[in-house]
Amino acid sequence: MSIFAGLEAAPNDPIFHLTDQFNQDTDPRKVNLGVGVYQDDNGKVPLLKSVETVQRRMAEDPDPWTYLPMRGWEPFNEAAQKLVFGADSEPVASGRVATVQSLSGTGALLLGADLYHHQVAPDAGMIASGPTWANHHSLFRYAGYETGTYRYYDDAGQGIDFEAMLADIRAADPGTVVLLHACCHNPTGYDLSPEQWGPLAEVLADRGLAPFVDLAYEGFSHGLEEDAGMVRAFASAGLSFLVASSFSKNMAMYGGRTGAIHAVCADADEAARVKTQLARTVRSLYSNAPFQGATIAATILTDPDLRAGWEGEVAGMRMRIAGMRAALLGALEAEGVEDMGFITRQTGMFSFSGLSRDEMVRLRNEFHVYGLDNGRLCMAALNSRNVDHVATSIAAVHKR
Repeated sequence: MSIFAGLEAAPNDPIFHLTDQFNQDTDPRKVNLGVGVYQDDNGKVPLLKSVETVQRRMAEDPDPWTYLPMRGWEPFNEAAQKLVFGADSEPVASGRVATVQSLSGTGALLLGADLYHHQVAPDAGMIASGPTWANHHSLFRYAGYETGTYRYYDDAGQGIDFEAMLADIRAADPGTVVLLHACCHNPTGYDLSPEQWGPLAEVLADRGLAPFVDLAYEGFSHGLEEDAGMVRAFASAGLSFLVASSFSKNMAMYGGRTGAIHAVCADADEAARVKTQLARTVRSLYSNAPFQGATIAATILTDPDLRAGWEGEVAGMRMRIAGMRAALLGALEAEGVEDMGFITRQTGMFSFSGLSRDEMVRLRNEFHVYGLDNGRLCMAALNSRNVDHVATSIAAVHKR
């Protein structure tokens, strides 16, 4: 008998399964608003000019693909840290941030979760916003945590119930990991304001909690500097915490799996010790990180001309997403849909549309518009050719 005879099939991942259904759909009108990938107006994932330039340089003067150290490529770690915390910031200057290269943002989350669970607080749980990216719960459970939620999304008010959020976080046991979205909240598109970061930091400190900030979409909300605001506010408030950062979205290097885990510590000595433990965790999980994506990212971030070009490209992607939000809202209103004005008040790649599961199923089955059953739609997948079809389809299924 096979050693795998008793193994049951794993349930389908909702996002990748949706993409499989989309790929099998032969209708020419089909639109995939499910997967969280930025696309240009031609419906393609772009190759950024800054990234292409570095790729060409690497091809013309190739290096051997040797193993990187367990902590990753140090020039990348330094550049990623400065992007998140600010090149001249106190945490960077004092050396109290431990940064290690990771397998994109997802890998950074797992590294931080594994480190905290095995080396710091083995009995601590994790709470995330209700709702959150589904994989947050999956990877923390895989790392050994019991997970829960704190109230966040206010359906009736089309925004955030901040007081309920604070109450739930305040009620968490000391040591609990509190997972937070720095910007471009996935799936709702509603972000905390700068005025709310201070009161949140006070609760986190008073209760002895462990903040873990997911910074997956830096640059896609208000700007590269602005979108790191929560992280910088927490560091200024004296918190010790973790940050997962990614270059999948803002450099369109999804397959490059390029990211970093940052641990903000009390001082440089503590950061040095934490970095050794992070490197040890890398060794245990996958030995070391890939070479190419880190080289591309570090080169762009440290070359003034490439950096300026890349910042312009990020701004262009951010503006295109905002423009498609406005175009969708205009088309919806032209179809008589008058209760979705919140679309342009949300930020980032996603909109929590308010559509019910039944409406999302009808969108998919009758109009070939694919989105998640919870109503999440990817605004970055809209373009000038599909936005009108999406609007008329929503108008046809939406109960007003």
